Amino acid sequence: MGHKPYSGASQVRFGCFEMDLQSGELRKSGVRVRLQAQPFRVLAVLVEHAGEVVTREELQRCLWGNVTTVDFDHGMHIAINKIREVLEDSADYPQFIETLSRRGYRFIAAVSVVDEVVSERVVSSIAELPNDLQPHNRVTQLLPWLLAAVSSAALLSTLLILFLRTEVTHITPLRIHEVTYSGRVYPGQPLQESLAQTATDGSRIYFPQIENGRPVLSQTSIGDGETSTLSIASTIPAPILEDISPDGSRILVRNQLDRETEGPLWIVSTIGGAAQQFSNILAHDATWMPDGQKILYATGMDLMVANEDGTDRRRLASLPGRAFWLRWSPNGKVLRFTLLNTLDHITSLWEMSADGKTIRPLLSGWSHPESECCGSWTADGRYFVFQSAHNGLNNIWALDEGRLLGGLLPKKPFQLTNGPLSYQSPITARTGHQIFFLGLNTRSELLQYEPALKLFLPNNNILTSAQFVRFSRDGQWVAWISLRGSTLWRSRTDGTRRLQLTTAPMEVYMMQWSADGRSLVVMGREPGKLWRLYQVNAEDADLHPLLKEERNEADPNWSPDGTQIVFGRPPDVMAERSQPKAIYLLDLKTHTFAPLPGSEGLFSPRWSPDGRYIAAIPLGQRRLMLFDWTTKTWKTLVSQPAADPIWSHDGRWIYFHNFVEESQAIYRVSVPDGHVERVAGLGNLQSIDIADFRFVGLTPGDQPLIRARMSTANIYSADLNDTIGAPVHMDH
Repeated sequence: MGHKPYSGASQVRFGCFEMDLQSGELRKSGVRVRLQAQPFRVLAVLVEHAGEVVTREELQRCLWGNVTTVDFDHGMHIAINKIREVLEDSADYPQFIETLSRRGYRFIAAVSVVDEVVSERVVSSIAELPNDLQPHNRVTQLLPWLLAAVSSAALLSTLLILFLRTEVTHITPLRIHEVTYSGRVYPGQPLQESLAQTATDGSRIYFPQIENGRPVLSQTSIGDGETSTLSIASTIPAPILEDISPDGSRILVRNQLDRETEGPLWIVSTIGGAAQQFSNILAHDATWMPDGQKILYATGMDLMVANEDGTDRRRLASLPGRAFWLRWSPNGKVLRFTLLNTLDHITSLWEMSADGKTIRPLLSGWSHPESECCGSWTADGRYFVFQSAHNGLNNIWALDEGRLLGGLLPKKPFQLTNGPLSYQSPITARTGHQIFFLGLNTRSELLQYEPALKLFLPNNNILTSAQFVRFSRDGQWVAWISLRGSTLWRSRTDGTRRLQLTTAPMEVYMMQWSADGRSLVVMGREPGKLWRLYQVNAEDADLHPLLKEERNEADPNWSPDGTQIVFGRPPDVMAERSQPKAIYLLDLKTHTFAPLPGSEGLFSPRWSPDGRYIAAIPLGQRRLMLFDWTTKTWKTLVSQPAADPIWSHDGRWIYFHNFVEESQAIYRVSVPDGHVERVAGLGNLQSIDIADFRFVGLTPGDQPLIRARMSTANIYSADLNDTIGAPVHMDH
């Protein structure tokens, strides 16, 4: 077994786990989990030699020495099973420990060293700082160059002051404390322009929390973490928070069930009660103006200002994208916001003068592709904290707003967190340098509806890690999108002949089998690119794009004869808000496509197994439409909210999810007569404690499959005073 740089470390990290090799403790997201001594020692050996095959003989020598009276095979089997149980790992689809038949085991997850021990319920997160952000290293390395390049002592002093003032902070490990413990904080839906916003009035934090499948407005005390629900008007059945007033007495909310790009806004007291609608105005985000009298709101690609009763409206600025997370500087002179590119949904940070005349990107060219979002100033304006994704993981970063030479030198962000969770959506306290942010710790399970029991039960086969599922027409094959990395896989339904069809960083959103089971058509995208249609060979994973156009493509479905593909465009909340939407037919021989007559304003097409019908949904998702090829006409099949439609395998029914009604039921509608039957909903999940669910597929027997989330996120806090040293003042 070879040497690893962490083989002598006292603490190591992998995934959301931290392992103290000296004390024998294992923690998950900062919380200690129980693992007996012998399994711990087995895990320690595997982790210390991560990436290497550890043979059964080597494990035996490490753990039992030359003792021969031990039933080694039985003991090792028990130890590995206990480890996998604690790590929530699988022998068939391992994330951590891989079994190599008749050889041994291999730890396959990435392992890093943890530099400092922390107490329970406190997570240590140490930013890996590049050399040019290390103040002492930078001055030391540049000093010889300065001495050689500068002949004047006065000039040398000036340059030294320059470098010292550039590096005004010293980074130490950030101590992260858990504020909420429910695991049900609403994490947002970034793909659908829904960000996870929170707010504080100084003593409490307000946030949406998922209960019975929907967000509810909640509050928690910063001091003791006690959480309660705010009772507000029933006209807002699923409130998500936008911002809080300058005096901390009122909050702006939207209804999460609105699937339109712009929706009504309400003003609600922080003690709950009646809601005042922001009159006759539709927006996708908003905040108060610094004086607390008017409201700044984002609609389309404009920033508008109006009184709280909707009067005296005026345009403040027009932007090159859609603005979210609007935040004023403490002095009210600068607005910073997250700008979303409407074509590819890339986010970046921008800033604007209070009069709207100067608009510019904040961190142009800092990351590729850009992913920055959701920034907030500390109360004194000294630091600006935000989230940024690198290597698929969000972390919290900060800018030091201390000006150097009148702001002539560019500011460089420095990293505040480095896992183990994905941290996002930072806000700041009303005084001091305390920050609050979300830590995602999603735990979900694939469940299958059992009609005889009228219950959803765990699906304990190869699909445990699936977030989207499709079976081949003959029922012999299954394809799924993995939770880890959104990659596409396929296998026989018995789990054999498993094959990965796409690789990260490509993200797959949905797919469908061809009628002959030889290919799949896929909706996917590369980082920073548009959604594209791909065809992938189910035997050798050969993948190629189907079209070359500068538009997003979505929801591909095969024609039964395999000669055409029907597809649409993403809904406005996913991309291309200003572009026309329709359903299109792609000829696979000529690679030309044309719109389906009468399909303007529709998306999410689904071709029936017999080829006669195409189902689709209007952009507002409040109806289910049906196109009949024999009459070449459209009709309304269902007049209720519908999402994720799926044809039954015999083509007699269309299953869909009503995400608006309280029970969030899955229905099926008979084709073509429109008879609707309720199949299952939240009431059929009483035996399992879940936050919410998504309808993700049908079994070959047409039993619904759902991906149920048991946990989503919690709120965490940290104090920058514990992390960042005092500024170095050299000008007095």
